[in-house]
Amino acid sequence: MTIRNAQFGSVFVVSAPSGAGKHAILHQVIDLDPNLEYCISATTRLPRPGEIDGKDYYFMDRTEFMHRVEADEFVEWAQVHGRLYGTLRSELTRRLTSGKDVILELDVQGMRNFTAGRKDTVTVFVTAPSLDVLEERLRTRGANSEDDLALRLHNARAEIAAKDSFDYVIVNDKLEEAVADLQAIIRARRLGIGN
Repeated sequence: MTIRNAQFGSVFVVSAPSGAGKHAILHQVIDLDPNLEYCISATTRLPRPGEIDGKDYYFMDRTEFMHRVEADEFVEWAQVHGRLYGTLRSELTRRLTSGKDVILELDVQGMRNFTAGRKDTVTVFVTAPSLDVLEERLRTRGANSEDDLALRLHNARAEIAAKDSFDYVIVNDKLEEAVADLQAIIRARRLGIGN
């Protein structure tokens, strides 16, 4: 079997409830694969300690975000946990036209918005082994108030219920296995399996 030769890269959408470990998985997979790029999202939430504008997210206020929505600058956008998140069309196009494969990190709603009418996208849902593990991870992270934690756990139940709408589901019990699973999905796409 030969690897397909495409002018444009493939798009992988990875979704997960907060605390499932998708950031850790994505960072490792991207670090190991020079033909894979992460498409930075825009958000109206405030930066967490250590996050850098233009590297982790494009941080903007709600007014600027909505102005860009009205100007049709997003390929998808959604409200998540009370904040706005979106993928800038220019960011996605720039990465895809380089010929590299692109990973988008979207919530379930964003995935549905992005994939509507598109058949060129591979969708992957990452989850923790259980809601108890998810809650423990969120508490250990220590970045959320009790109200925010309750909202994220409430939303996680709905997100997990939607996992069957994805092409693949990865249970992140052991990080190295979850990384290997995502690498296998990417490799299968590159080899043309499932196309």
